[in-house]
Amino acid sequence: MSAAPGSVEGLALYHFDTCPYCLRVRAVLDQLGLDLELRNVLHDEGHSRELIAANGRPTVPVLRIEEPDGSVSWLPESADIVAYLVQRFG
Repeated sequence: MSAAPGSVEGLALYHFDTCPYCLRVRAVLDQLGLDLELRNVLHDEGHSRELIAANGRPTVPVLRIEEPDGSVSWLPESADIVAYLVQRFG
């Protein structure tokens, strides 16, 4: 089953609460009214390990995008994440 074009299904934001770049992305999520999964890398070691395995570093924010075909891509950098979210949902 595939996600609807405006669905946040398959999206997860790797972040931590006090990261200023993460705050920027979460503010845009609020502005757009999006409720996607937030994966705090400081509160869940599994999320941290998954992020490092995928990107080779623990830097946040990173948006994990699972496509309808099951493929996964990782989008780092707050400005790129904001642009993606605004383009897809804005």
